[in-house]
Amino acid sequence: MMKPMDKSGLTLVATAALILLSGCASTTADNKAATAAPAATGGAKPAAAPAPAATNAGAAAVAPQAAPQAARPPADPTAPKPFAEIIKDAKQQNGLFPIWRKDEKVWLEIPKAMLGKPFLFTANTANAVGERGLYASEMMMDMMAEFRLVGRQVQLVALNTKFRAVAEQGSKAAIEQAFSPSLLASAPVASAEHPERKSVLVDASALLFNDIPGYSTRLEMAYRLPFALDKANSSFAAARADEGLSTLTARAHFATPRIPAPPLTPPPVPVPTPPQSTPDPRSLFVDFVYNFLALPEQPMAPRHADPRLGHFMESFTDLGGDLKANPRVHYVQRWRLEKKDPAAALSEPVKPITFWMDKNIPVKYRAAVEAGILQWNLAFEKIGFKNAVVAKQQPDDANWDNMDAGHASIRWFVGADVGFARGPSHTDPRTGEILDADIMMSDVFARGSRRFIAEDLGMSSEQRLAQLSQGWQNGASSAAFCNYALGAASEMHFALDLLEARGDIAPDSPEAEAFVNSVIRDTIAHEVGHTIGLKHNFKASTTVTQAQLKDRAWTEVNSTSNSVMDYNAYNLPLKGEAKTTINPTTLGAYDYWAVEYAYKPIAPEQEKAELARIAARSTEPKLAYADDADAGGFGPYDGFDPLANRFDLGDDPLAYYKKRLKLSQELWERVQARKPQLGDDPLRQRRQILAGFRQLNGAAELAGKYVGGMHALRDLPGTTGRPSFRPVEPAKQREALQFITTGLMSADSFRFKPELLSSLTLDYNEWDRGTPLNIPAVVWGLQRVALDRLLSAGTASRLLDLNAYVKPEQRKGMISLNEVYATLQGAIWSELKSGSEIDRLRRTLQREHVKRLQTLLTKGSPALPADALSLLRYNATQLQGELRAAVAKGGQSVETRAHLAESLSALSEALRATMSRG
Repeated sequence: MMKPMDKSGLTLVATAALILLSGCASTTADNKAATAAPAATGGAKPAAAPAPAATNAGAAAVAPQAAPQAARPPADPTAPKPFAEIIKDAKQQNGLFPIWRKDEKVWLEIPKAMLGKPFLFTANTANAVGERGLYASEMMMDMMAEFRLVGRQVQLVALNTKFRAVAEQGSKAAIEQAFSPSLLASAPVASAEHPERKSVLVDASALLFNDIPGYSTRLEMAYRLPFALDKANSSFAAARADEGLSTLTARAHFATPRIPAPPLTPPPVPVPTPPQSTPDPRSLFVDFVYNFLALPEQPMAPRHADPRLGHFMESFTDLGGDLKANPRVHYVQRWRLEKKDPAAALSEPVKPITFWMDKNIPVKYRAAVEAGILQWNLAFEKIGFKNAVVAKQQPDDANWDNMDAGHASIRWFVGADVGFARGPSHTDPRTGEILDADIMMSDVFARGSRRFIAEDLGMSSEQRLAQLSQGWQNGASSAAFCNYALGAASEMHFALDLLEARGDIAPDSPEAEAFVNSVIRDTIAHEVGHTIGLKHNFKASTTVTQAQLKDRAWTEVNSTSNSVMDYNAYNLPLKGEAKTTINPTTLGAYDYWAVEYAYKPIAPEQEKAELARIAARSTEPKLAYADDADAGGFGPYDGFDPLANRFDLGDDPLAYYKKRLKLSQELWERVQARKPQLGDDPLRQRRQILAGFRQLNGAAELAGKYVGGMHALRDLPGTTGRPSFRPVEPAKQREALQFITTGLMSADSFRFKPELLSSLTLDYNEWDRGTPLNIPAVVWGLQRVALDRLLSAGTASRLLDLNAYVKPEQRKGMISLNEVYATLQGAIWSELKSGSEIDRLRRTLQREHVKRLQTLLTKGSPALPADALSLLRYNATQLQGELRAAVAKGGQSVETRAHLAESLSALSEALRATMSRG
């Protein structure tokens, strides 16, 4: 009995029949091939094949014929063409991934040996839009990536380095299963595998014209328009390849189909305008410099970070074991620096840290830039390295772009609304080794600062940082944000204005030029500090005493701060005081300490103990440290330590803020006393007036940090026994509150002659020329900053909790939240007790105070403690009674009477209203 045939058998039979039919159908072709064969086989004739057997008895006889050759599968029309055919007549650039170019076509060659091998993939912006955070010379994304070949598709995959298993313990596979990598781009293979080179080609345009950096999102953030990458009009502007590196510069075209018509009525939230810096707002080009950089074959030994110092870190979660309470690991980001002669006390490095100075840097500033770079050799010499940092000038006729990953650089760029410098870097995520860095330095010191800084008023530091960092993403954290150049330029121009008004320095004089160069040197030193791994230190300036700041002999040698990594304010003397060093001159004690921790050569077996010894010096007064979060201005970090600030000076910051008020008032007096001269810039006086207000804008916020403030220390548990948090002394809190209420909220602090205000002209050559200077609005801008701080939820919470941080016997005399609210309210409404006239400056402040009370009394605040709301209502009721009495008394001008009546009505309605609770 015959068994039934299974499915596989049927399949085999069907396949055999197809092969047979295929062979029969190709008999003629095979015979032709056989006839031609002798030419290739030396003339030997093929042997005749036997006749095929009949398949059944009734089948007709088949005439004898030559046996068919082995069956050939049909050609695959989709198969890639041979490698040699694709690159015929193309020019090759050898590198990590060889680059082939022919006309407008560009291919990347991917060796089979490089599939699945990690490298560093980075993207930088060489050319950009020039406004709203979209600037040239910007380092962007960096990630460890690899190429994968899936069928005929080449994938560029970013590897997940956020979760690892340092001590594997069987966790590696589980981690890979748990946490996904990301696909950055993919494209079909463009060629068959090369038979000798064992590599394939991929069309670079298909792979890279895909907006890998996510720039369309940044464009949408800036303009609220749907810009998209236009592949058809994108191209490659440049290519470079050498050992260990391949670089392609993609000129990406972004476009939006149309610009929507403006709304008929102004929206409640202002809508950004379309691009203003491009000829056509619908179209713009951005150059992305894509780098494929080989990772070191031998990874650098990592060095663990210590929170008592401030280094940029490579951070990840180590899931390789379960013995540590905290699985987070932080490696110091640093360059690989090794001595040529390890036994020598002072040796040059095997490979120095080399910075290329961009050919766009103006010639007159190049010496200052170089000095700022080389200044760091002072710190490296202390730990045994000679010429650890090198500066090289890019030739003016160079045709290579230093934004590739093969050159650390100082790049000079311009923009329509720009005023900052940044010092980012790209690192090996396995170890924290810095592999590339490109400092972007704007022309803020040459042109941009005066127009850009002058109108930047009335904003808190948080708002300023948010404005400047808009769109700055792609992996850049707030910890890496730096706008020191903007603030330094503001300090520089205020100082120059004041010194010029005093007659100490002439505009456009050699002395003024030297002053500017000293500021550039200091700013470059600051940014180079970032690119060798150092974060900001916003306590360094408070470790110099007031007496030392007045001693010029001391400051010339030791500088005005203990770190160039602080945002250092200028040491301007008051009128009548002796001249001293105005801006920082050299590295400080903290800078030497931070470099020692990161770079000191230490034997592996001694490293843990030696690093602990170095970090333990954190208790030395000169080495006090605080970072960006400590200073505040980022998300929930409002900054509560009054010694951790941007742009303060000396061991008593509050005294510095009082001094700044006096310096601003001196500048205003001198501006009013000087008569305009023929040839003056029309905006000169306006700019100088606003420069003084800008200084006070920062003082308003920073003085407010004393109220409800806490001193913070970074000691590790069990090292010193000092408290981590300690309330600011009550007397100092009251002193700061007094300065705000009687100095910054007093109309007498801001008196200007009518002759001055009426002479402040506009630039009538411009359509966007502004309006006459509104002093009440500018004054309210800085008062608003102080009011924001004193009425904030963070200040209220800390004032309510201060007693919990001190022993019962120490609580006598502590400042309370109600004392702050009552003092503030009494100062704002002081005219109610005196019965005096209320001028416009004061009416603006009082009106805004009532508006805030209205909001809090009717809508509440989810962040504000309930006790704070109760106290605000209590004080508002007190104010209501005082307003009733003042309205009943009368006697002032009609403006004052109307203002008091309106304030009373608004406050009474708020007190009667039922709170809307979310």
